[in-house]
Amino acid sequence: MIVRRERPQDHAAVRALHEAAFRPPGGDVVEGRLVDELREDAGFLPYLSLVAADGGTIVGHVIATRGWLEPLGHPVLGLGPLGVHPAKQRAGVGTVLVHALLAVAEAADERLVALLGSPEYYARFGFVPATDLGITAPDPAWGRHFQARHLNGPAVQGTFRYAEPFRRL
Repeated sequence: MIVRRERPQDHAAVRALHEAAFRPPGGDVVEGRLVDELREDAGFLPYLSLVAADGGTIVGHVIATRGWLEPLGHPVLGLGPLGVHPAKQRAGVGTVLVHALLAVAEAADERLVALLGSPEYYARFGFVPATDLGITAPDPAWGRHFQARHLNGPAVQGTFRYAEPFRRL
């Protein structure tokens, strides 16, 4: 398996991957559409859209986009979605992708990454409840599922705001 930056020719495969990974029975998949919209947004950071390829087939994808902490507008990152093809889930693909993304973000001197997800899953990467770091979720109902990880520089606090496509979900 190779982890690399997503390329334009990967877009259709990435969308199909998210649709396979997140399709609820009889439901709509927002993650594939969300990734497409994030690529067109001002908050898109191409170096933070990574794929896992196995024998030339895209089996996983993760993206982080520009977010902000209000009221001062500190630039931070919002991680997600993270998708792994159902046939490769629980095989370490997601773990490798998140570690790679965090390494790239840290090397790029990003200060903080926030996400909405499973506390049990993301704790292994150093994520804690965002409130522990003085970060308020966009929706207080998210509770402990809204998490953050400090990467570099002085601590920052505030209310987190995702890139615009997240607000339209």
